[in-house]
Amino acid sequence: MCTEPIIACGNLGKSFQDGGQEVAVLSGIDLSVAPGEMIAIMGASGSGKSTLLHLLGGLDVPSQGWVKIEGQGLSSLSEVSLASLRNQKLGFVYQFHHLLPEMNCIENVAMPLLIGGMSVHEAKAQAFDILSQVGLSHRLNHKHGQLSGGERQRVALARAMVTRPACILADEPTGNLDARTAIIMMDLMLALNASCKTALLVVTHDATIAGKLDKSFMLTEKGLEPYSA
Repeated sequence: MCTEPIIACGNLGKSFQDGGQEVAVLSGIDLSVAPGEMIAIMGASGSGKSTLLHLLGGLDVPSQGWVKIEGQGLSSLSEVSLASLRNQKLGFVYQFHHLLPEMNCIENVAMPLLIGGMSVHEAKAQAFDILSQVGLSHRLNHKHGQLSGGERQRVALARAMVTRPACILADEPTGNLDARTAIIMMDLMLALNASCKTALLVVTHDATIAGKLDKSFMLTEKGLEPYSA
């Protein structure tokens, strides 16, 4: 069993050039996510929440500091190795589902397994299993245009979970949903966390959702500060 934090970062920062001036979006961020832990990141619009998630997931390169996934420093990895690590260890859920429109539900969910080298037969079998867990076994052959917003997000969650990742990184996963569907979506994430022991790192503006998780932090100019939801 892994004793390393699933994700950890130290003195993490990101800056951009704007009109010849350097603008710091993040600075001095320290965070550690233990196996199975559920953490919420809150903050004002433009505070850098999505940027932080991209850095932690290896989707962007920090201007300072470091990120490790299960003890493996991301800065030392090639693009191929980094992509492989993301595929094996992380799942991503966004505010908008980002489903591939030319594929049906089961094909969308099977895609991460196929990228990882699994056979089509086995990938679709595992995709069916996870789609059943999120209540969509009757929608396997539907494309995203035939689904409701809530159903699309459940497919996106199933796609993130199908590899049984060590951690799900979720960026406002309920932000595009009505209140009732948002609760259903969050309850599904909690249930999958309980059954698969997958850690959750959730960016949200909703204090109710944050209150369902183990820890909450507010992202401010000073960094990450503990928050009581």
